[in-house]
Amino acid sequence: MARDSVSEMRKAIGEKQASEKVSQVVVPAHVFSLPAEKPMLAGLTPGISFALSLFRDLISNAILMRIVKLRLLLLMFLAALASAQNPADQVIAEALKPSPLESNLQRLTDQIGGRVPGTLAMRQAVDWGVAAFKAAGADNVHTENFTIPASWGEGFTRMSVSAPEKFDVRVVSMAWAPALAAHQDVPIVDVGEGKPEDFVKAGNVTGALLLVHSNEMSTWDDLFAEYLRAPGIILRAVQANALAIAVQSTRPHDLLYRHTDSLQGEIAPIPMVLVAREDAGRIARLLASGQKVRADLAIPNRVGGPITATNVIGEIRGNEKPNEFVILGAHLDSWELGTGALDNGCNAALVIDALRAIKTAGLRPRRSIRFILFSGEEEGLLGSHAYAIAHRAELDKAAAVIVFDSGTGKVTGFSVGGRKDVVDAANNLVSPLKQFDAATLKTTAEWGTDHFDFMLEGVPTFVAEQEEANYLINYHAMSDTFDKVDLLQLKKHVAEAAAFTFGLANASERVGPRLHHAQIEETMHETHLDELMKTFGMWQSWQDGKWGRPD
Repeated sequence: MARDSVSEMRKAIGEKQASEKVSQVVVPAHVFSLPAEKPMLAGLTPGISFALSLFRDLISNAILMRIVKLRLLLLMFLAALASAQNPADQVIAEALKPSPLESNLQRLTDQIGGRVPGTLAMRQAVDWGVAAFKAAGADNVHTENFTIPASWGEGFTRMSVSAPEKFDVRVVSMAWAPALAAHQDVPIVDVGEGKPEDFVKAGNVTGALLLVHSNEMSTWDDLFAEYLRAPGIILRAVQANALAIAVQSTRPHDLLYRHTDSLQGEIAPIPMVLVAREDAGRIARLLASGQKVRADLAIPNRVGGPITATNVIGEIRGNEKPNEFVILGAHLDSWELGTGALDNGCNAALVIDALRAIKTAGLRPRRSIRFILFSGEEEGLLGSHAYAIAHRAELDKAAAVIVFDSGTGKVTGFSVGGRKDVVDAANNLVSPLKQFDAATLKTTAEWGTDHFDFMLEGVPTFVAEQEEANYLINYHAMSDTFDKVDLLQLKKHVAEAAAFTFGLANASERVGPRLHHAQIEETMHETHLDELMKTFGMWQSWQDGKWGRPD
């Protein structure tokens, strides 16, 4: 209603009161008691505030209005107020507002760059995380250290074909692989995809550089297959006394990237390099034509002793059950060929901005929320493993763990770690994300990111399921830089992460219990996670109670 119309109404009411006797309408005080000092009325929109002001004026002037109309007006007002105070809507609205998200990410990627544990850049990234959490309004911020068994850095890796033709090969060392002194005239042997039958066909490979073929990657399954086949290839190469392994890049256009096949930060048992796809194809064609191909190779990696790495934690304390907690996490470290933007700087910045959104919305959840930037993820999930072990005594109070680690492709929902028992409760909590089409829950058990050790400890976990977008081509690669980040989509992810995390922390009941060893193992069998753990040599440690919840 326009203010001029209101003034005219008030004037008319006054004239009517002066000209005729109006019966007093007695209204019980409890019906219309709306004290302005109540916290629930803070932050009303100007329209609601003005409506309330007019409402009180109408009552105080004892206008000719029946109680039923007044009650209807009150119900309409309270409905609008309830809508305005919906916590998920408040968090989402705040998350979508302008924020330091972009500048934080640009600082982390363009200025600090790639972040390998033990380097100056990683130490600067930890300082970045501490400062950003404080600026976002965390109730407290602290760091926790852990040890990585070895330090590693790449020297000037060189490879060239010396016969039958001479040409340089574009190549980088695999991470946490041992150094190899300069060798000349090394025979190259093609072992196909590195399967047992390929080694049999290749014959004697002692002292040789083994060329391993790859398919060009286009799906998540292709990426996982690249990791899954590596342990067998390495084992067969070591048993055959090969000198080193040269793996063909799965990316076209000479794009190089860096992986590690280390599980716990240990140095691999054999030198390994990644070769540009086109160069590897050229070598393979020469070998297929019957040529004897030989190479010069040097991998002067810098390998050292144990190093200290650091997780960064910001917290919002719960107001009813502060000792119970939900974790929202992402890893802060990255490989250094690019600047670690999609993997995983964007999601480190997301974790910080989710904290900001919840705090700025003025909300306080029932349970505490721990926002964690894990280190050492790329070397074998070392930071999250160390955190889970250090806090095992309090994991009975961990309500849930949420992890983002797949760039800025659209979020479609969450994987629940095989936990069918949490689906019904979690469906209610992700319902506010339907507006983003991000509310689908999958009962799969994911691996390869920082939820893994919490899942093995029996804590309910939720891993963001995302479309590939431009993530796979740039994964661990020289091209993983700030310009690849979809900032508009990232803002939506902040809203999704903040709303879901707050919902889990603020729910009247926890989404599910912490499982025991036998229950976790049953879930592993159902999801075939046990097969993966056997492939990576982890299953025996699990069964012996040395990995995951022992009881």
